[in-house]
Amino acid sequence: MSHRRLSRFATAATTATIATAATTALALTGPVAAAAPAAPADLAVGSPSVTAPIPLLPRPSDHLTVTVSGTGKAAKDGTYELYCHPARGTHTDARGACDKLDSLTRWGKDLFAGVPKGSQCTMQYGGPATARVTGTWAGRTVNTQFKRTDGCEIGRWDRFVPVLPAVAS
Repeated sequence: MSHRRLSRFATAATTATIATAATTALALTGPVAAAAPAAPADLAVGSPSVTAPIPLLPRPSDHLTVTVSGTGKAAKDGTYELYCHPARGTHTDARGACDKLDSLTRWGKDLFAGVPKGSQCTMQYGGPATARVTGTWAGRTVNTQFKRTDGCEIGRWDRFVPVLPAVAS
């Protein structure tokens, strides 16, 4: 599972960390370190030639509980546990759900934000289906509800399929 949204920034951060560690080691060892060879030029801070991949650390905090009701299909209603990185749990499509959440996640944006107040939405009814998603995603607490009461809410629900089940209006 690749996390492209972090790789460009993580490489620069790792390069800066290496440079800081080298500077700290030099300061702590004094004249002995001065005789040691200098760090290779490709490890300079901001150097574009540093392309070593950053190891992906597991994010044990990526755990969501999804409770769905009112879909009209017993197989779609229920409570599911979803763990990501790696994908697992009782969710019927854990890998697809984790991939979807990863594709929607943006730095500085609340992935699970509701429909903004004052939005102009079509007056259509998508049915009585509701869902509650709780847990933690990307270090943030999640506690949100989904419904299908108007065009905006239907669109929000549909963006989260397969995290939420596909429901015909």
